[in-house]
Amino acid sequence: MSLREEVSRLIEEHCAELDLDRTGETSFVVVLPGAHKLKTTVNLVVGEHALRVEAFVMRHPDERHEDVWAWLLRRNARLYGVAFSIDTAGDIYLTGRVPLHAVTPDELDRLLGSVLTYADESFDALLELGFAEAIRREWAWRISRGEPTDNLRAFTHLIE
Repeated sequence: MSLREEVSRLIEEHCAELDLDRTGETSFVVVLPGAHKLKTTVNLVVGEHALRVEAFVMRHPDERHEDVWAWLLRRNARLYGVAFSIDTAGDIYLTGRVPLHAVTPDELDRLLGSVLTYADESFDALLELGFAEAIRREWAWRISRGEPTDNLRAFTHLIE
């Protein structure tokens, strides 16, 4: 069995209790539940030499782009295994590569834990930086219609 096949089997076995789908011969999607970002979808792609990890965090911010990018760069200095990146549309991801020989059950746990922690802990701060005006408009719209604002509770300081 090749190292690529071994790592693919390890992912399938180790993530069996998670929301895991095989999307190709050596590619997988894992959905991780969070508290702030309710779910983080992680793509795991087993290449010839490395495991590629990709997780969507947030769409392109509406405002304060430079502040968002600076925040991401400062945060990258403290991350393990993955880093924040943006695609050509400006959407924000966590991405990383790990050599196949380094992928063990413990390392896979650390990587998935890192992705979940960084996406979840960063989500409210990124929303506040990049979407403050949209949050204010959404809050006002919900209040005017008598709709609940429970999922906006983290942003009450933007309204006051």
